[in-house]
Amino acid sequence: MRALLLVFLCLGSALIARSQTSYTDSLLSWRKVYIETHDVLKTPEEQSFLRFYAPDSSFRAWCTVTRYADSPWFPMPTSGKAPKMARKYGLLTFRIHDTTLHLLLYQLKFLLDNVKTKDFLFVGFTDATSADETYGAGRYIDYETTDIRQDRLLLDFNKAYNPSCAYTTGFNCPIPPRENDLPIAVRAGEKNFGKKVH
Repeated sequence: MRALLLVFLCLGSALIARSQTSYTDSLLSWRKVYIETHDVLKTPEEQSFLRFYAPDSSFRAWCTVTRYADSPWFPMPTSGKAPKMARKYGLLTFRIHDTTLHLLLYQLKFLLDNVKTKDFLFVGFTDATSADETYGAGRYIDYETTDIRQDRLLLDFNKAYNPSCAYTTGFNCPIPPRENDLPIAVRAGEKNFGKKVH
């Protein structure tokens, strides 16, 4: 009986290890495309200053999505002079490291005018690493409306990235509202840019 149990434990451990390896490979492939198609950093030299946490699947969680019906538009502050009109699309409820957390999922009004971006949503957030290990004004994770299935969404902080303002001046980046400030340290995704921004 003990021998059989040992076999099952070994098989379970192997499956978990394989799953983690598969996830890490998938994330590193995603990160490679992110770097190579970066909106701001176009050269290998500039891209070499990008910094990331090691992949960590514990910062990946299924969320329950509570959608808002006819949520009003409001001016979301930005890094520039002009706010961007946004609205709450849904409330995400999830658990990370045995802590129940909430984040708001937003829709930006100007994206609705373009057929290619009309379904875009984003989570902007700050956490206990902000302004220290990560960009002070917050990081983003992108989604589309079709990513929500049966009121569930896979939230992956390993895909959190810095807004354009983290690398240079002259951009008008939405600043996540205070209600999306997480009380935990999210050591996943993109870190501070490795070069001083002028």
